[in-house]
Amino acid sequence: MLTKGASRKGGRGTTAGAALLAAALAVTAPAGCGPDGPARTAKPRTYRLPPRHAGFDYQIGGAYPPARGVRVVSRDRSDSPVPGLYNICYVNAFQAQPQERSDWPADLLLRDGGGRLVVDEDWDEPLLDIGTPAKRSRVAARVNRWIDGCAKKGFDAVEPDNYDSYTRSKHLLTAADAIAFTRLLTGHAHARELAVGQKNTAELAARRKAAGLDFAVTEECGQYDECEVYAKAFDDLVVDIEYTDRGLRKALARWGGRLSIVRRDLDVSTPDAPDYVREVR
Repeated sequence: MLTKGASRKGGRGTTAGAALLAAALAVTAPAGCGPDGPARTAKPRTYRLPPRHAGFDYQIGGAYPPARGVRVVSRDRSDSPVPGLYNICYVNAFQAQPQERSDWPADLLLRDGGGRLVVDEDWDEPLLDIGTPAKRSRVAARVNRWIDGCAKKGFDAVEPDNYDSYTRSKHLLTAADAIAFTRLLTGHAHARELAVGQKNTAELAARRKAAGLDFAVTEECGQYDECEVYAKAFDDLVVDIEYTDRGLRKALARWGGRLSIVRRDLDVSTPDAPDYVREVR
């Protein structure tokens, strides 16, 4: 996990809608079971997967008109989707963003044995406590309201960030907790006809079906030689963001004909910012 904005900041429509509809895949959401399983639905719902090997832009740092050739875009939940494109809605699902910390009940913020908040120091974000079924349900109820907002705006998919936060939990949370919590989100999203992308966390890619995940949103899989892990697990349904020239070269050299790859600046800024970068080569 490299990028996450505070509140990320629609853009113009394109004529790519017909091509996108032809490329997108229709799938049927399964009914769930168990205390941490997806919510059951009266009948199967359908949702669309992103097209493979398509022009991609990562705009979670602020929305702007996509460049020609872009067919898939990811934007923050506070922004609007782009008509005619495949739109992914970014949601910070496993950690509390700094400006939203006070919005969370104190007992849903993860604390260590001394009662101190467990914080992702890179982003000053407290981890959410998903360590029990009861707490997972309460956290999911709040995050699922955001997912409802994504669906209402017309997004096609949701990208729950910080799936790997258990690795920063001082061993208070486990991979099983993360998967169980994710099932609560994917079941809810699927019922609202949204696909769900796994954000990073290569170590759990092989368990994507247990979590109900449909595609992958990766940061620097080229840089860190992880693209093969995601490509295998998700049958090439991978959108990748690289943050360096070297990473972009590596990703394109082997995966440029199969995955959706873009280079962005680390702050995923807008074109009016001095450090803005977007390259596809």
